[in-house]
Amino acid sequence: MIRVLVAEDQSAVRAGLVLILRSAPDIEVVGEAADGERAVALARELRPDLVLMDVQMPRLDGVSATRQVVAEGLADVLVLTTFDLDEYVFGALRAGAAGFLLKNTEARDLIEAVRAVGRGEGLIAPAVTRRLIAEFAAKPVREPAVDPAALDSLTRREREVLSCLGEGLSNAEIAGRLDMAEATVKTHVSRLLGKLDLRSRVQAAVLAQELRA
Repeated sequence: MIRVLVAEDQSAVRAGLVLILRSAPDIEVVGEAADGERAVALARELRPDLVLMDVQMPRLDGVSATRQVVAEGLADVLVLTTFDLDEYVFGALRAGAAGFLLKNTEARDLIEAVRAVGRGEGLIAPAVTRRLIAEFAAKPVREPAVDPAALDSLTRREREVLSCLGEGLSNAEIAGRLDMAEATVKTHVSRLLGKLDLRSRVQAAVLAQELRA
């Protein structure tokens, strides 16, 4: 079972998310929070596998809540927001969110996203990936916030995997692209995250886009 905490300030939206998640036999909703502070407190208390986190919430915004949850190693975070990309989105990804979905995501896609993050795979909705790439392309070139020595320590294969992460590919898709076993991809992802001191594969995807800019 994937144990999920739902953090969303709008009660009707929260109820809908809970209803959708509870329809899946392998997902258990263990708690609900209406603000960021409560989300962090419940994450500490319940230790869910995943927090489904709205970005804009009272008392403590979703980015700050995500940062605390990830920094304390309490759970993975799957962020939900509206279509418009802004600094909240980049802040959530840099804070270590494991995935990012739009609020208008279909029910079945939401369930699959929770399962993907539960398997340890980061996830960014395809429409969001395209917007992220466009945002990076439009921004002035700047140095990525990673030690150059750490980048130099990556093997050729790890660099290739990092590039694939920047395209939003899953482990299975990377395996097909690079002609390697999916288990090997997981190993490369784990190693490059460790070398680069990143919290999630989604952070690695953001870094990959910065390196291309």
